[in-house]
Amino acid sequence: MRAEPTPAIETRPLAHPVARRRRAVRPGELLLLATALVSAIVLVYPTAWVFFASFKTQETLFSGEFADYTLENYRRLFASGFGVHIGNSLVISLAAVLISTFVSVIAAYVFSRRRFRWKATIFGGVMLGQTFPWIILVTPVFILFARLGLLNTYLGIVVCYVAVTIPFSVYLLVGYLESVPRSLDEMAIIDGCPPFLVIWRIVFPIMLPGVVATATYAFLLCWSEYLFALALLTRTEMKTMPLVLYAFFGEHTTEWGQVMAAAALTALPPLLLFLPLQTKLSAGLAAGAVKQ
Repeated sequence: MRAEPTPAIETRPLAHPVARRRRAVRPGELLLLATALVSAIVLVYPTAWVFFASFKTQETLFSGEFADYTLENYRRLFASGFGVHIGNSLVISLAAVLISTFVSVIAAYVFSRRRFRWKATIFGGVMLGQTFPWIILVTPVFILFARLGLLNTYLGIVVCYVAVTIPFSVYLLVGYLESVPRSLDEMAIIDGCPPFLVIWRIVFPIMLPGVVATATYAFLLCWSEYLFALALLTRTEMKTMPLVLYAFFGEHTTEWGQVMAAAALTALPPLLLFLPLQTKLSAGLAAGAVKQ
């Protein structure tokens, strides 16, 4: 008996991944992308314009025609002693950031991990310091610092900046600590680690993104602050960059080339600080938004 031949089975080639049906782009996504692009252009264009204008001559600064680029604006700027004011801003801002971050980490840990009487009231008092407009505080701070002999001193302006940056820094770090498991520091305490070392050896490395976000916020605030510096620093050699930048605007004439060069130098350190740390900054701000 002859066996019947097996019928051939028709096989189809597998579809290539590229040939798969693509998801249609929604109009809302296109609108969001266009909005983000326009926002980026609006934010980046002024900074780029100031940067390129700082290399132009006074005659071609506001001209749309071909401009001659030169370093004369920066030479004249540093010849006027602007480098001293850059150093003043760096010293004051970095000192205030270090002290403010150190105090804020400890205070946030206490508010997040410890239970004590009047905890909510004290925390509310710390947050209340963030609600007052700074212009209301200038006069009493000036009178107090004048009586203490802290006018025209680095110590006075650093203490002032530490005081104004601590409230929001504590709030941000307390929110971030809520996402850190309490079991980590509890086990370290059981093993005999002192509470102070628990903060810096166990908790601090984990909350580093939140600390970066806090320190970045404090640095940007101190670097660009103008009102307290205007009231507390009257000696020319101690003034910070925002004060000297305003001095370039004369009553009758304005040295726009030096203004653009000074503005570019003022914006450069925050830009260099923000770009490498933007990932940790975003993570810290997102984690710090935990509801209390």
